[in-house]
Amino acid sequence: MATQPHLLVDEGDLTDIALIPGDPGRVDRIASHCDDAETVAQNREYKVVNASYEGRELTICSTGIGCPSAAIAIEELANVGVETFVRVGTTGALQSDIEIGDMIVATGAAKNEGTSKRYEAVEYPAVPDYEVLSSLVDAAEANDEDVHVGPIASDDAYYAETDAAVDDWEAAGLLAVEMEAAAVFSLARRKGLRAGAICTVDGNLVEGTQKGTDTDDDELPEKAKNNVGRAIDLSLEAATTL
Repeated sequence: MATQPHLLVDEGDLTDIALIPGDPGRVDRIASHCDDAETVAQNREYKVVNASYEGRELTICSTGIGCPSAAIAIEELANVGVETFVRVGTTGALQSDIEIGDMIVATGAAKNEGTSKRYEAVEYPAVPDYEVLSSLVDAAEANDEDVHVGPIASDDAYYAETDAAVDDWEAAGLLAVEMEAAAVFSLARRKGLRAGAICTVDGNLVEGTQKGTDTDDDELPEKAKNNVGRAIDLSLEAATTL
């Protein structure tokens, strides 16, 4: 198989599991929790690193912002043998009782984006793999960490989220909104692969605080910045069981 045109990786370069933050800078932060980190490739919004954590070899690959770039990453990672994907991101809360710094494990993602619609009908669910979902929740429980577990929304238009849309998401019981999970879940399911997501809350849209995005960690509120590290640890511990 030819070199993948965006990730610049070949078959055999990577491991069977990938942690996929949006921010390329967060690749380095995840790698700092690991051993034997080695950069494999870097191009545009994509940085790819191989590392090991407690003896488990894994890959870390940024996806950039939004479902289109995330879909490219999933397609090309799958092409070279990655079978499991764990999104480690940030998100904006949609319920008033969810605080900045809280962590959310997604049980599904509403398709308020255009990418997954190019693959399948909107009625088809964007849901994580049960084993990946369970491993993230189990890792949290084993470390006495509280996480919110429930459905989220994936949205394309970061600057066009209206009050009406936020009110509707809140009323539907969605926990948070981010920009990649729907495509990640949908593509993994269609390919017979596994995916899940754990995100740290960096704002609350209902309360009018900072909106969430996969931006540089230095720009996050302090509590969210600290808890990104805890979410990284949980995702790595989950990876050791997958």
